[in-house]
Amino acid sequence: MQRSWPLAATNPEFSLVECPGYHEYRIENWRLARDGSGKVINGVSSLSWVDASLALALSYLWLKTTSLFFIPVLSAVLYYAWKKCSQVLSESIVVLPSLGVQLETRRGFPSFPKPLFTSRRFIPLRALQDVIINEGMHRWDIRYYLAFVEEKRPDNVCLEVAYENTLPYHDVLLHIYQGLKTQIPNPMTIRVIMK
Repeated sequence: MQRSWPLAATNPEFSLVECPGYHEYRIENWRLARDGSGKVINGVSSLSWVDASLALALSYLWLKTTSLFFIPVLSAVLYYAWKKCSQVLSESIVVLPSLGVQLETRRGFPSFPKPLFTSRRFIPLRALQDVIINEGMHRWDIRYYLAFVEEKRPDNVCLEVAYENTLPYHDVLLHIYQGLKTQIPNPMTIRVIMK
């Protein structure tokens, strides 16, 4: 297994894991600031002074609460803990050349060494019609995304969007796209929308 960072100078959050049987294109949920300062912008947050203040306030409410407010306070605590422990840590595309493509999302608490939850979506090679880089509008912003065109049934075609939570920059998507073009058996069906 060999892990490399092909765009280390501009996009160190992107890494490539190469093994004889598969290739993984992983995007961590952080990036460098685009102003040239080299500052890291985190997409996830660990514990802060706000969390400590909230824990102190909730412990005070826990002691003072009556049975009428017990359920709402408990549900608020559980919801907050769930939100903190289900942050997106990384997303990846795993290419299995003879089988298909697997899209993975790892969720958990940033300070834990392992993710708490991992969700996977598999697209078999026989259902994979195309790989595209497309652009979408979000408010006043144009965002590029990588998508797989999957034929579920003869009359049902859908888009499976990769990296839908981390939304990497166009140059990262283009690098991943070019890697997919060499690894998916029928590269004639692959198209890209250039900037």
